[in-house]
Amino acid sequence: MHTVVMLYPGHSAEDDYEVLERLVPDAAFPVVRTWEGGTAHDVEALLALGSRRHLEPAARRARAHVPDAVLWACTSGSFVHGREGARAQADWVGEAGGAPASSTSWAFSAAVRHLGVHRVAVAATYPADVADRFTAFLAGDGIAVTALSAHGVPSGEDAGRLDAEWLFGAARAADVRGAECLLVPDTALHTVAALPGLERALGLPVLTANQVTAWHGLRLAGHPARADRLGALFRS
Repeated sequence: MHTVVMLYPGHSAEDDYEVLERLVPDAAFPVVRTWEGGTAHDVEALLALGSRRHLEPAARRARAHVPDAVLWACTSGSFVHGREGARAQADWVGEAGGAPASSTSWAFSAAVRHLGVHRVAVAATYPADVADRFTAFLAGDGIAVTALSAHGVPSGEDAGRLDAEWLFGAARAADVRGAECLLVPDTALHTVAALPGLERALGLPVLTANQVTAWHGLRLAGHPARADRLGALFRS
């Protein structure tokens, strides 16, 4: 069994990791909470959410699961710190957790590279100022964002209450002309069960936050990260 501990803020879509456990052979994704309060999609709040004072204690608690990898399972709480800040986060988490570590933002970059694509569209729950920081993060890896839609969802809790109809509507509304892939960056949004339908509807690969976080963690843990019903990323 490969154990990838998910350091997760608040309460929204952490049950996606239970779905992933049912779909990925030989994998466990225990969740360790980093924060019990609200998770506002606000730059200052997100900087605090991804701070060392929250992540290090949670990573130390992750050791109880004897992890093969530890992931900071938050997109916005990693990319708002910029690339250097997100690298530092992974270092803190890895040292405190005693295992290879990374975050959802790095997982998106790794997943795009793994698929061999360079042009992506982004459908983000975030307000525009937060979403712009995600595109800047991707640009640092040479990933071109052909179109960005920012839906202005105020918080992770609000995102967690959005249903599959909202998700499919946001995906279909995204401008994917010229894009090789669609990215949906919010671990607070339930997406895992919808992946096959999303890819059929759009006719191109779809990368979502909880999907790429699990995939990246499995790769760090030495797992092949192959499974059915989890999109092109887990098939490639």
